[in-house]
Amino acid sequence: MKEQQIILSGFGGQGILSAGRILAYAGMLENKNVSWLPSYGPEMRGGTANCSVIISENAVGSPILNSATSLIVMNTPSLDKFEDLVEEGGIIIKDSSLVAREPNRGDVTVYGIPATKTALDMGNAAFANIVLLGKLIAATNLVSKENFKEALKKTLPAKKHFMIPDEMKALEFGMEF
Repeated sequence: MKEQQIILSGFGGQGILSAGRILAYAGMLENKNVSWLPSYGPEMRGGTANCSVIISENAVGSPILNSATSLIVMNTPSLDKFEDLVEEGGIIIKDSSLVAREPNRGDVTVYGIPATKTALDMGNAAFANIVLLGKLIAATNLVSKENFKEALKKTLPAKKHFMIPDEMKALEFGMEF
């Protein structure tokens, strides 16, 4: 497996940092070396939030990314900011419910998924990030569905474990979209 360098970005409150943490934990469960580096503005909810996740067979030298193999964006400012960091041949996954414009790149694979609309239809807007992660996992085989489920159990507080079956449905929707 080539080292995967992923940037997840959107507004605070969309679960960007949580999604990155879950993905990194699932990578650990795959016995991979991982790094998770969060970044957010001082206003948090409603401000900008992003994180980088590295999953690799080899030791991770630095958590700071100068380029990315994949980008997940949940708002247009994130696409504007990070689009050019995606390597040629990389992947951009956008929430088409919230990001109207298409990337200006012809050398990457772009997936537009109505993640927020789908999550709202499922009854919980918080599942949008999981829908997008589902597409990333399907496109890269980064982690198994089983290890993702286990990562949810380990990273979510016990009082939210009742949501895991629905989160797995959201993941599967993204994988199949």
